[in-house]
Amino acid sequence: MIIDLPEGKDPIGYVWGEMVPGIGLPASQFSLSVYEHSKIDLPAFEAARLRIAQINGCIFCQDWRTERDGVKVELGFDEDVENWRTTENFDDRTRLAAEYAERYATDHHNLDDEFWERMKAHYTDAEIVELSMSIGSWLAFGRLNRVLGLDTACVLPGH
Repeated sequence: MIIDLPEGKDPIGYVWGEMVPGIGLPASQFSLSVYEHSKIDLPAFEAARLRIAQINGCIFCQDWRTERDGVKVELGFDEDVENWRTTENFDDRTRLAAEYAERYATDHHNLDDEFWERMKAHYTDAEIVELSMSIGSWLAFGRLNRVLGLDTACVLPGH
């Protein structure tokens, strides 16, 4: 980690909450709202989230699994996300979510009409906006945690 922490401080709480509270606390509220208010089905949500985690290289985010009503994606889902082009385990929505996340993060200038036609065949405009905001959150904050080295200092609840 590149940030010097005072003895006994939780890395995430200190960096996000104490170092820059005017920015970190609202940012964390946005980050949490993506999980609390999303209406995107869990497989598509997790495909997009995990693809960004893989691209960012965030250890914490790659280990995390979103839970809704006691349900999480199955074991091996992360491998399917990494192989979103060829996996037989994804429906069109889930595959598109992984593709959108990857292109959003690495090639956003080339989201062409053909891509948007496919997206609009499977997602409403509101879902596209929601997914876009979610991907933006994961890209920004997962990358921030990775760049600052917080991703290896985080502890998942229950670990």
